[in-house]
Amino acid sequence: MKKSMISPMPQFFDRYINLVEDINIFEAFDKYAPDHVYTDIAKLTNLQNRAYAEGKWSVKDILQHVIDNERISSYRAMRFSRNDKTTLPGYDEELLAANTIAQQRSIEELMQEFNQVRQSTISLFKSMNDEMLLRSGFAFKSDISALALGFVIIGHPIHHMRVIEERYFPLLD
Repeated sequence: MKKSMISPMPQFFDRYINLVEDINIFEAFDKYAPDHVYTDIAKLTNLQNRAYAEGKWSVKDILQHVIDNERISSYRAMRFSRNDKTTLPGYDEELLAANTIAQQRSIEELMQEFNQVRQSTISLFKSMNDEMLLRSGFAFKSDISALALGFVIIGHPIHHMRVIEERYFPLLD
């Protein structure tokens, strides 16, 4: 199923979905794999625990956040695809970020985890047929389908890589 089959487009989450081409979700998982989005490991490694401003996350914190978000979004997609209509809460990304050991891990370790989580996500989505992908539920103030959550999972890391390129990579100049 393609991105254009998402209806209605969920508010708030559309900022991530719209970063992905209108291609089949499995093509998108492949095209926007973690290693295809976060390609400059050397620059990420050089940044390590640096932030572009006081109170902002480091690159390691961002990678951990993207991993955490993928797990949460996958969980939501699984629940909704299985026809669970329970309203699911949002989450406090600042709280989660403040309670990790991302600073003690290497970029390589974080990328390895990210790739492993993505493989699990792909397996989950392969367990859904078209009817299941179109099922929706309510999460973080929005009615959202499992399909839309899949495209959020794909687009969210793209959003954060753009932030890294715009605000963090210039620190290396």
